[in-house]
Amino acid sequence: MATAYQNLSEYDFDSVPDASGMRIGIVVAEWNKEITEKLLEGACNTLERHGAKTENILVTRVPGSFELTFGAKQLAESRELDAVIILGCVIRGDTPHFDYVCSGVTQGITELNLMYDIPFIFGLLTNDTMQQSIDRAGGIHGNKGDEAAITAIKMIDFSCKLKN
Repeated sequence: MATAYQNLSEYDFDSVPDASGMRIGIVVAEWNKEITEKLLEGACNTLERHGAKTENILVTRVPGSFELTFGAKQLAESRELDAVIILGCVIRGDTPHFDYVCSGVTQGITELNLMYDIPFIFGLLTNDTMQQSIDRAGGIHGNKGDEAAITAIKMIDFSCKLKN
């Protein structure tokens, strides 16, 4: 498992571009709220640490992880954004529901990245246990929200450099 070797919150601060002019949407699932709110907190704090203005971080919520892709699409179509961060948490249970949700969201985010001219950032935790999710939402493995925010900033910068 990758996070056993790398903390999700550790990165070279100076390698991250300035985010002061960036407008970033965040879609967060309400399901597993104790985890997703920590992911959201990590993402917002990291964006602000790199200069993003609070008013340029647009947060919307959807009921569950499967609804994240629809929420992200609607957000991208209703606002002028430079990127959309998608945050959710799916924990394996006793049925194949986990596999269907994870697969659907992953495919949906891939399709959004191909359909639109802005990056959609995968910030979905897909863990076997609640403890694994806690560990990746500000716990011993850092915060996936931090990682998603850094990825958004870097991908916006990447896109801007290609356009210039």
